[in-house]
Amino acid sequence: MRKAASALDYRTLAKRRLPPFLFEYIDGGSYAEVTLRRNIADLEAVALRQRILRDVSSIDVSTTLFGRRQALPVALAPVGLAGMNARRGEVQAARAAEAAGVPFCLSTVSACPLDEVAAAVADPFWFQLYMIRDRGFMRELLAKAKALGCSALVFTVDMPVPGSRYRDYHSGLAGNPGLSGALRRMWQGVTHPRWAWDVGVHGRPHQLGNVAPVLGKNTGLEDFFAWMRNNFDPTVSWRDLDFIRDVWDGPLIIKGILDTEDARAAAEIGADGIVVSNHGGRQLDGVLSSARALPPIAEAVGDRLTVLADGGVRSGLDVVRLLALGAKGVLLGRAWVYALAGGGQAGVAHLLRLVEAEMRVAMALTGATDVSHITPDILATRPPGL
Repeated sequence: MRKAASALDYRTLAKRRLPPFLFEYIDGGSYAEVTLRRNIADLEAVALRQRILRDVSSIDVSTTLFGRRQALPVALAPVGLAGMNARRGEVQAARAAEAAGVPFCLSTVSACPLDEVAAAVADPFWFQLYMIRDRGFMRELLAKAKALGCSALVFTVDMPVPGSRYRDYHSGLAGNPGLSGALRRMWQGVTHPRWAWDVGVHGRPHQLGNVAPVLGKNTGLEDFFAWMRNNFDPTVSWRDLDFIRDVWDGPLIIKGILDTEDARAAAEIGADGIVVSNHGGRQLDGVLSSARALPPIAEAVGDRLTVLADGGVRSGLDVVRLLALGAKGVLLGRAWVYALAGGGQAGVAHLLRLVEAEMRVAMALTGATDVSHITPDILATRPPGL
């Protein structure tokens, strides 16, 4: 295959190199995947307003998020099991993000634990947390993240129960416990020798590093899904944010907001930021795309906290679109994991360079020479409320 020139090229590489159970986990959504498709289609439908004969010889793509200057208005979103897509994958991605001058966010259910990632980079990174039944375990995780210098906490609130993802059942990642499931996944790995050598042989230990203490010897993928079902807390409510604040005094970002009333509630409890997100179309199918949900939320609370967004982002052009719809920063999800699977740390670094180059072109052709100039004014049609 020719050299990757886009996130979609890296998706092709990832599909070729990964065992199906991993690729389908990254690539799929819940149920009929309506929202997964909407995320992409609605973002593609956002038309920009091309402007001409403006001095665009100097373009600044940097920004400040949560008190830290960064090279691009993007961050690498938390993705569960990302470390299984390349050898010690979260470490490689964190290094690429650090070199590019953007934040990396480590998932609670990552392959590499907090201390391994912290030892690999000099800059602080973000940590993502789910509400877990065992508050003592949560307290320990938060204390560790704080001690290791994590600079922001991303608290994901749209997963009180896991959504049903048909692709995971079809591929053998879910609903296939015991020896038969393990043998099926092993066969998929063997038939993808590059992954088997890089990750299967040299990427050990194969466990969920942050929750390994509570999984004990049960570290298989089937135990991962069982652990999520049994330990994610469906009783979570706004009152539980008091617990988080008692333990965490750094920037708090609430991820999984799609409704304006929920956004206002997040502002009321003193969150520093929110992520307008539908979990990449992996939770409740049929909800609004992030691009549709974002404008009224940004209008309602954009002056009270930092509004971030994710969902359907495949290019720097998509980043500019979400910024124009009201976001102050954009989280890349599947795009960076495709790049990790397709090219390791170098692939993620290359993807971030592509995003920057694409942003610069989009900004130049809309007359925006600074990230702060990316407003609804660069849209051909302003969404209602903006």
